[in-house]
Amino acid sequence: MKEDKLNFGQLILHKGLLPIYRIGVLILVVIVYTIVQSIYHIAHFLRYGFGWIVAKIKGEYYVGGADESALRNEIRKEEITHGKLFRFCEKIAPKTSHWINSIFTGRGDRAQNNRVFVFFLAPALLSFVLMVIVPFFWGIYFSLTDFGGIGSADYVGIDNYKGILSTPRFYYSFYRTVIYSFLNIVIINLVAFGLALLVTQKTRIKNFARAGFFLPNLIGGLVLGFIFQFIFSKVFVALGPSIPYFQKSMIADGASKSMIAILLVVTWQYSGYIMMIYVAALQNVPKQLIEASKIDGASPLQRLRHITLPLVAQAFTVAMFLTLVTSFKQFDTVFSMTGGGPTGTLPEFLQKIFNVNPISVRSLDLMAVNIYNEAFAFKNFGLGQAKAILFFAVLLVISLFQVYYNKKREVEL
Repeated sequence: MKEDKLNFGQLILHKGLLPIYRIGVLILVVIVYTIVQSIYHIAHFLRYGFGWIVAKIKGEYYVGGADESALRNEIRKEEITHGKLFRFCEKIAPKTSHWINSIFTGRGDRAQNNRVFVFFLAPALLSFVLMVIVPFFWGIYFSLTDFGGIGSADYVGIDNYKGILSTPRFYYSFYRTVIYSFLNIVIINLVAFGLALLVTQKTRIKNFARAGFFLPNLIGGLVLGFIFQFIFSKVFVALGPSIPYFQKSMIADGASKSMIAILLVVTWQYSGYIMMIYVAALQNVPKQLIEASKIDGASPLQRLRHITLPLVAQAFTVAMFLTLVTSFKQFDTVFSMTGGGPTGTLPEFLQKIFNVNPISVRSLDLMAVNIYNEAFAFKNFGLGQAKAILFFAVLLVISLFQVYYNKKREVEL
């Protein structure tokens, strides 16, 4: 049988795409069903709720949904709505529509459990679609335009992406982001794991220490940035006569010192949060293994290397993923504390690659700060959105590789 003579359903079966097709149809039906059911129940809640309140005010008895004939009519309307939805599904996927119908509109426990699941999922799913999925695809569209924030958006194709990939400042921003993220991941995880080992020892103040180390994470990034801006610019500079290293504010004294300053602040803020992940993992290490190793004469370092680390490998995967994503997306603390850092010069290796003369750059112009300035400071929303899309793609690839590598290391350990 030739493929050009196959109808749509036969082509799906012939190509072996039925499982993927069923999943797609199921997702479509769940979304439509969720929206319809949410609107239906919200409307009924408002109708009967307000009716009950008005009846109570008037001193009357409100029958509302208790009226049998009215209830039958409402059930009939709901069945008609479901019927229209599933008749549409029968046209595009006959077998799949029967399968979905048995799951969502059946009378058994399975169907009832699925309906309850959908109703509880509806608010979060709807919020996720409206606040994440829709803006994401809308952003892809704007990345292909010259939108400036006000007025019409003219389609320019991939010109924004071409312009970004030929701009030295974009590569410098990515270069500095990679350096910052690498240092941040290493320092935070080492400090957090050390703190976790400390607060899981048998001491009287271990609970107090956990709360104290976690407390900085409760301070917002913007507030924290302004606080440490004052500390680095005023408090530390006042120590300059005694300590020459602080004669000039760290956040304004070159690329290296500004990087050290932001690493100190972010480590102080975030290590307590990552510490709690390691604490939970360390508490699950069997004490019998630790005691047996002590009896066998294993040193603390040997116990850490051969018992503790392999058993908390999953915690390292989670913690490193969180610190990786947070480091690459770092914005609020850097922006409020440094505004992008002190001005410097484009590194020589980038000057040679792009064959350009020395140009001025901001030493802490990380990717998130660069995207913000492009969109909101320079009013190039289309170009800024294109940078955000490229940033998302790069971060997605790096995150997947990190999770894959760490999962592989878990097995080896």
